Amino acid sequence: MTSWETDFDHTHPDYAENAPAIWDQLRESCPVARSERFGGVWLPVRHEDVDAIAHDTTNYSSQGVIVGEPPEVPAPMGPAPPITSDPPFHAIARRLLLPPFAPRPIAELGPSTRQFCHQLIDGLLEAGPEIDAATGYAQEIPVRIIADMLGLPEEDGDLYRFFIRNIVETAGVDIRTDDDISFDDYLDEKIAEHRANPRSNEDGDLIDYMINADIEGMPLEDAHIRGTVALLLIAGIDTTWSAIGSSLWHLAQHPGDRKRLIEDPELRPFAIEEFLRFYAPVTMARIAATDHELGGCPVNKGDWLLLPFPAANRDPEAFEDAGTVVLDRQRNRHGAFGLGIHRCLGSNLARLELSIAVECWLERIPDFELIDPETVRWSAGQIRGPRELPVRIL
Repeated sequence: MTSWETDFDHTHPDYAENAPAIWDQLRESCPVARSERFGGVWLPVRHEDVDAIAHDTTNYSSQGVIVGEPPEVPAPMGPAPPITSDPPFHAIARRLLLPPFAPRPIAELGPSTRQFCHQLIDGLLEAGPEIDAATGYAQEIPVRIIADMLGLPEEDGDLYRFFIRNIVETAGVDIRTDDDISFDDYLDEKIAEHRANPRSNEDGDLIDYMINADIEGMPLEDAHIRGTVALLLIAGIDTTWSAIGSSLWHLAQHPGDRKRLIEDPELRPFAIEEFLRFYAPVTMARIAATDHELGGCPVNKGDWLLLPFPAANRDPEAFEDAGTVVLDRQRNRHGAFGLGIHRCLGSNLARLELSIAVECWLERIPDFELIDPETVRWSAGQIRGPRELPVRIL
């Protein structure tokens, strides 16, 4: 790279590790950055621009949400509905998934999630005092929950992590296992298994639910089901484990914040929202659907645009003390779950997992610290969070 303003590469390790400082720099020098990489990509960092793009479904298509090769499945469905869907199909695809992600069914997952968090901590305490809070804790929780919701084998967790990391961190390059199995191959096999053993919605899982669903009397195509399952695995696992890991990274370095959260349970909901704002993990992409201008810059049809919701959340024009974690922040309309029509439909689940994960950790491990800040390894690409988080239990 020669310049963050004109030659940035969001998949470079230096970007994820130093992203907040880069966003601050760009807001001052070049609030809409440009790179010729990936066939041409733009990076707006002001909340005003990110919000406007997220709400503009005329000039921007959601057909591609991970910068890389142009998606093969055309709009309006896209390869991973509803997040890759444009209106009017988007509303139809999203509506299908609202019931299983509503507050009541998600709240029912609370006891089992709490139990699993304590099981993980039991193992960490036995292995301690030096442990990895990312690989041993944060990265295990959403894998277990999403796999169970989808009816996929929990023991395939390492396989899910393999696909997710490579898809997200390598700009969507097709990745295969040593056995030459692609992500699509794996999902097609599991969907076929579900079709061969049909169950009702009452007795089944999310894959059964989609198999039994219809759009205007027509069953969902396998491509639709496969794309949605892929979305739920990627969006439901990497984003949430990144949020959990980032929150623990913060708490490892701020004993005063740990003390406040332990002593004042009423503070915790505000703190969770602040962690989501300050350490928002997700940057989405759009594809320009028209030739137009953005902040005086000539955007061409087909150009990629990155929507760094984390950068928008740290814009001082949108948030008071934007560069500081304020645990009791009262006004906090952050964009951690996205902005516009694609606001994350799994936000109830993500909040539940993050809240319980942090609460259980502080209950069992109230005092801990980073072993060495230099050994923390951050992800690259469009999801930002610690991949390795070595900590010492005090």
